[in-house]
Amino acid sequence: MTDSIVIIPTYNEKENIEKMIRKVFSLDKPFDLLIIDDGSPDGTAGIVKTLQKEFPGRLYLLERKGKLGLGTAYIAGFKWALQRDYEYIFEMDADFSHNPDDLIRLYKACSEEGADVAIGSRYVSGVNVVNWPISRVLLSYFASKYVQFISGLKINDTTAGFKCYRREVLETIDLDKIRFKGYAFQIEMKYTASQSGFVLKEVPIIFINRVEGVSKMNGGIFNEAFFGVIRLKGHSLFHTYPQKK
Repeated sequence: MTDSIVIIPTYNEKENIEKMIRKVFSLDKPFDLLIIDDGSPDGTAGIVKTLQKEFPGRLYLLERKGKLGLGTAYIAGFKWALQRDYEYIFEMDADFSHNPDDLIRLYKACSEEGADVAIGSRYVSGVNVVNWPISRVLLSYFASKYVQFISGLKINDTTAGFKCYRREVLETIDLDKIRFKGYAFQIEMKYTASQSGFVLKEVPIIFINRVEGVSKMNGGIFNEAFFGVIRLKGHSLFHTYPQKK
């Protein structure tokens, strides 16, 4: 078994999932993979099950009934990984907007460069987003600036979903108290890790909008992030966070 597990939530990703699995398993550093599928009607889980025969002991699948939200998928994945001996636990999208080659750079940030949470950042060195309409780039960029301003997080890409956690971070955070399920989940995890005294490091990446499949982004997700960060900041004024040992 490797020391690293990559968690990928899926919903209707049949066009991408086999290519993504094969790409991750082709990397120079070995990673295990945990796919968490929310009842995809397009057969995504069936593709994963077929590939499990080819990659025994490296490819795992959690199937859930219906769309239960990104945050709850990752929480389920984190708990699954913590029941095993993984030291580095990753979040990544299935649609190749996150380049699997960058997994190694995130790993090194945590394993060699002192980070507790490594964040694949679109905005730490300019705006590194490809194939997004300018309206969405601006919305995402200024959403991160807004979160920075309200929360005080010293992170340029506060909503990034490409991350590596050292095991201790997820053991310290009370995962059952993470409240947000959508976009704001990413903000809440970074904010909680920061409040708990962990070192967050941004690693510059180029984010490429999906070529195949359908985006899951919608207005409700942005609303949760907009109002959620205010609730998060307010909550922190009356809440003590567990601290890094």
